[in-house]
Amino acid sequence: MTAIPEDADTTREAATREQQVLERIDRVRRRKARLREDHITLCHGAGGKASQTLIDAVFLDAFHNPHLDPLGDGAVVGDHAFTTDSYVVTPLFFPGGDIGDLAVNGTVNDLAMCGARPRHLSAGFILEEGFPIADLRRITASMAAAAHAADVQIITGDTKVVQRGKADGCYITTAGLGVFDHPVRPSAVAARPGDALIVSGPIGDHGITVMLARGELDIHADITSDTAPLAALTAALIDTCGTHLHTLRDATRGGVATVLNEICVAAGVAAVIDEDAVPVRPAVRGACELLGIDPLYVACEGRMVIAVAPDAAQAALAALHAHPLGHGAAVIGHLTEDPPGLVLLRTAFGGTRIADLLVGDPLPRIC
Repeated sequence: MTAIPEDADTTREAATREQQVLERIDRVRRRKARLREDHITLCHGAGGKASQTLIDAVFLDAFHNPHLDPLGDGAVVGDHAFTTDSYVVTPLFFPGGDIGDLAVNGTVNDLAMCGARPRHLSAGFILEEGFPIADLRRITASMAAAAHAADVQIITGDTKVVQRGKADGCYITTAGLGVFDHPVRPSAVAARPGDALIVSGPIGDHGITVMLARGELDIHADITSDTAPLAALTAALIDTCGTHLHTLRDATRGGVATVLNEICVAAGVAAVIDEDAVPVRPAVRGACELLGIDPLYVACEGRMVIAVAPDAAQAALAALHAHPLGHGAAVIGHLTEDPPGLVLLRTAFGGTRIADLLVGDPLPRIC
């Protein structure tokens, strides 16, 4: 009998341990969602595991239907896309934007991620007693400018006022309606093994900008929010790639890592990401290092993750680079068959780690 070298035994044991870990992760993810908390915490609004559990165990359980179940950026109904969102960012005004243009751009982008052309928005305001009228005018002017830039109209709305101390100045809820001018319907479930993964520009700008604007950390950096409407950029991608464009997701709460996890779970694929390929501005990276935060989990408001057939990747990248909002676009990895549902990050040190959903909330109330 031929003796098996010791290094072969070590390799086999490592492979067995790795398989056991992957099987355990799969079993945990397949369990029925169950809330362990008795009260809502900030973690439930962070976009990570706590948010996912809340959505699955409460909202999907109550509202289960074919339009809601995919949990996309919006619902596709015939030739229309529909979405809704709420904004509770603090502070209300920050470098590069405010709650007003954030509300418009966020809703426009959710429609654009469905592949639709945004057309109409609604806006609901919850105002706290004592809120300055001058600030409200500033917010509505910002919304009007953002709507004009995105070629949409705010056609209906509502206003409520609550007692002093019962809100935090101003909250905004928006809903949006978009139309389809083409047969392309990008979605997370449409992602396929072999697809190239692209981000449309440097990540993490918005979340770090808002966090530093709170003035609690005594960190100063030349960073502004990336809030912007992405509909023109997605239209260019659709014109260029057609049905080779499989998935569009804007990387808001939870950042790029959370979006990649959602795509992998929905499509039953794995993502392999090269950490060095992910574009991050030096100031953002420096702030993240000081705060102990991974930029992959920091929210953006003008960046998206794209899954496109490998043959169309370079054409998609060229279309992005031709647009002002896509100058910093980069291919950051690709999708594979195994291990399904996981995001694997090839680190700058040469190793590989799993980039899972976050449990906690490092940056609360950033949108």
